[in-house]
Amino acid sequence: MEIGILSTSGGKQLATLTVDPNSTLKELKTQIHHLKSHLYPDRQEFRQEPRGKGLDESKTVAALGLKNHSKLYLKDLGPQVAWKTVFLTEYAGPLFVYVWIHQRPWLFYGEGAANQPMTQVAHIAAYCWVIHYTKRILETLFVHRFSHATMPVRNLFRNCAYYWIFAAYVAYHVNHPLSTAPCQMQSYIALGFWTICELGNFSIHWALRNLRPPGSKERRIPRPTKDPLTFMFNLVSCPNYTYEVGGWVAFTIMTQCLPAGLFAFAGFYQMAVWAIGKHRAYKKDFKDYPRGRKAIIPFVF
Repeated sequence: MEIGILSTSGGKQLATLTVDPNSTLKELKTQIHHLKSHLYPDRQEFRQEPRGKGLDESKTVAALGLKNHSKLYLKDLGPQVAWKTVFLTEYAGPLFVYVWIHQRPWLFYGEGAANQPMTQVAHIAAYCWVIHYTKRILETLFVHRFSHATMPVRNLFRNCAYYWIFAAYVAYHVNHPLSTAPCQMQSYIALGFWTICELGNFSIHWALRNLRPPGSKERRIPRPTKDPLTFMFNLVSCPNYTYEVGGWVAFTIMTQCLPAGLFAFAGFYQMAVWAIGKHRAYKKDFKDYPRGRKAIIPFVF
């Protein structure tokens, strides 16, 4: 049977493919790639309507109800970059920027800054920052399994700008010679809470890794494991975000730094959007999904 492939932009005919009813959209993408070399599979998205939802590439032609001379619309997603590359670039930048400012204060505060003692909290905060982003890099390399292979390369610059600029903004104020540190008890309590959140975040990431078999896109209901820090799955759908936000709130209290608070708020807003979307998807896809769970904040939303 023949399937016409049209562009989502203007409806231009791109190709006519000869396919088997049992062919998957992934196989159709490979055919398109052979015809148009710049349209590699990760750059393609099939739709049944020009402005419709992107189709799952594992779907077959028959499952979509397509018949001889039916039409599919193809969206060019633009140049792509691997998610692993995205994460490594996003996280390496803040790590370098923060350490650079912390280790070379005279470059940012003047020659006399090197002779002024840095607060203990500033040193602790630097260690926390390095540990956090080193953890993220190692998780990217050895823990995370990505449901999507790539993202548009244009988004890489936006994401890096967010992380890198905020890193410089926070580091500049935390390490400033005139910064005022909170009392020791406040810093130590916040440090303890930060440590729990970092460990909890890793525990959730490890549980999610083991939830999905290697090389598959199978989705299951995430549930607590024997690790006590995964109990948060009983309360929220995205406890990794809950722990992440908690860690940055603790960092803000520990440093008593307004820019750190702004970074925590910006991160919370974005993660709340993601969490609400995932929470809705879980409830839609799993009829037996636990009703008591919220999206990101226990007992709230």
